[in-house]
Amino acid sequence: MKNIFIFHGTEGYPEENWFPWLKQKLEEKGHRVFVPQFPSPPIMPASITEWFAVFKNYEKYINQDTIIIGHSLGGVFTLRVLEKLTKPIATAVFVGTPIGVKPILNYQRDSSFSGFDFDWPKIKNSAKHFLVYQSDDDPYVSLGNGESLAEKLRVDLTFIPSSGHFNTKAGYTKFEKLLQDLEPLL
Repeated sequence: MKNIFIFHGTEGYPEENWFPWLKQKLEEKGHRVFVPQFPSPPIMPASITEWFAVFKNYEKYINQDTIIIGHSLGGVFTLRVLEKLTKPIATAVFVGTPIGVKPILNYQRDSSFSGFDFDWPKIKNSAKHFLVYQSDDDPYVSLGNGESLAEKLRVDLTFIPSSGHFNTKAGYTKFEKLLQDLEPLL
């Protein structure tokens, strides 16, 4: 059994997008899945210190078999979690994650959350496997972010055309490709 986390993005919540579907599918396979609710008020930027305060309640579930899946700003938070780990987790997944490559619709807001100055060598050593997903028509996060993130992590980008921001608005209440890619890592 693995402990699996799904981190939502800006103004997000655990019951949106493909999160409930993926949670159910993974729990059916016997895994423990957490989808924490982080503070993410509309208009005002989220605070990374508030997110870490929530995450503190889950730290006991982080180990070498853990998988963390971050959507959008949740991917930025995943990068910050990886920077703080003392031992590597199994897998880190990034879906439509902004890392500072413009255009990003909410660049200032995302930058104020944590900045875009990441410790790539530390991050690279904090997970055994990485998956990166990006679309070409994401209205919030440009394709260059996924390309750059995959390059920095030294993995292939999983490019899925015409998938928007991988959210309900783009038709993502399920994410079959992500589940398929996770299968060999479970």
